[in-house]
Amino acid sequence: MNLTASLHPPKGNARLAPPWRHALPALLLLLVWVLYLYRDTGIAMVTIWARSETFTHAFLVPPITLWLIWRQRQRMAGQTPQQAPGVVLLAACVVFGWLLGDLVAVNAVTQLALVSLLVLAVPAVLGWSVTRLILFPLGFLFFAVPIGEFVMPQLMVWTADFTVSALRLSGVPVYREGLQFVIPSGSWSVIEACSGVRYLIASLTVGTLFAYLNYHSTKRRVLFVMVSILVPVIANWMRAYMIVMLAHLSGNKLAVGVDHLIYGWLFFGFVIMTMFTIGIRWAEPDKSDKTIEAETAAQSTARPFSPAKLWTITACFAALAALPHIALWAIDRAEGDAQVSLTAPRALAGDWHEVLPAAAGFKPAFHNPSAEINSSYAGQGHTVGLYLGYYRHQDYDRKLVSSSNALVVSKDSQWAQVASGSRPVTMGGQTVDVRTAELRGADLYSQVSPPRLVAWQIYWVNGTLTASDYLAKAYSALFRLTGRGDDSAVIIVYAPKHQAGDAEAVLASFLATNYAVINELLLKTRQQ
Repeated sequence: MNLTASLHPPKGNARLAPPWRHALPALLLLLVWVLYLYRDTGIAMVTIWARSETFTHAFLVPPITLWLIWRQRQRMAGQTPQQAPGVVLLAACVVFGWLLGDLVAVNAVTQLALVSLLVLAVPAVLGWSVTRLILFPLGFLFFAVPIGEFVMPQLMVWTADFTVSALRLSGVPVYREGLQFVIPSGSWSVIEACSGVRYLIASLTVGTLFAYLNYHSTKRRVLFVMVSILVPVIANWMRAYMIVMLAHLSGNKLAVGVDHLIYGWLFFGFVIMTMFTIGIRWAEPDKSDKTIEAETAAQSTARPFSPAKLWTITACFAALAALPHIALWAIDRAEGDAQVSLTAPRALAGDWHEVLPAAAGFKPAFHNPSAEINSSYAGQGHTVGLYLGYYRHQDYDRKLVSSSNALVVSKDSQWAQVASGSRPVTMGGQTVDVRTAELRGADLYSQVSPPRLVAWQIYWVNGTLTASDYLAKAYSALFRLTGRGDDSAVIIVYAPKHQAGDAEAVLASFLATNYAVINELLLKTRQQ
């Protein structure tokens, strides 16, 4: 008996085999249901694609995924859809992860969870034998998630390191502080656009697709993907160095302004085309139709198909997908919508009293807090700035821990961060780590002795202190799940580096003396 022919009609017959006539509508309905429930997450993904040049390529990922699946239709037709109930347990972990991510407004977590649910719906409804045939297309769908910018700070440091070293080897004198450096013809700064993360993500996406389509051996595919990661990173270093040198040698007439970006993309395009031209030389031929048919017949198994089981698994998956939305509705309803007000105290402990204006004209770049204060206090012959940014009812537009929240942004016209680190500090009878940073007046080229600040930062999450972004998010999720709300704040203290005495000793003394007062102020605000 021809098993393949019994499972589906001949190629000339457009009708689907009976199991597929049940399974495909079930899968389509489940995917539509998931997309409807998580539409806000999906819309957020598309919004990022539209506004960020780094992820514009993601618009192509869904259609490419569908095309890759369509290419496997002949092999898939040779399989009988068999549901995988165990996938529902994996989906339960994913929806819980989405709930945690949404509670603390982490786009990367919620968007990864959405794509994971869409992918898991396939083995849940069609089974693992079908899923294995389209495993790469399903995995490729994760390139639609706008994630990867977390590597940007490190890429910026590497770019600055290479550029400065290459300039010095070229005989150009360089003075560097942080991500800024000065050469005789002018000053330069490595900002987000110089990190090369756009090149890296685009190269990885296209390189992975290229490897899948042109190679069959796992070794060749992995090697080409590794090359597609290393090449854009090194190419970006060379691009940055060449742009600075071109501007330097031309008296700042070339490779500045719009030219800066144009030359960068032209160079990147040349490098990628060269990489693909070399890679295609080792391409492996596609498998013939006879080989595919033989593999399909060998993999096919005569297992009974149960419509009742299919629709039961589909219904369970659909119900599970709805549970986090019900939980989120209950949590939001219990938290209420009380407004927040925060007033700076006129005096603190240890004879510290408020002075105007704020010290050094500095204000941390924390966006859209529910309430904030930025005051200066004088005492013991010193001046210390205190910034409190308080957050309640956090969402994707208002949240304590965000990539857009920082002491200073890279394009700040007044201040630049030139050093960072951490150190233990005694606060409220406990020793905790705080983030440390040194800030300098932004115009390094024209200022002989620019002003400098020492700044310390720590998060306050419902009374718990941490300097970690990840722990702050974890505490916030835990407190919301246990009904204690999401009230959080950032505490930042800063002092001029040049004032008499050690600025770090001044800040340590200020926090040791006044954290109890600060904590009481935040606790009272939480009770509002």
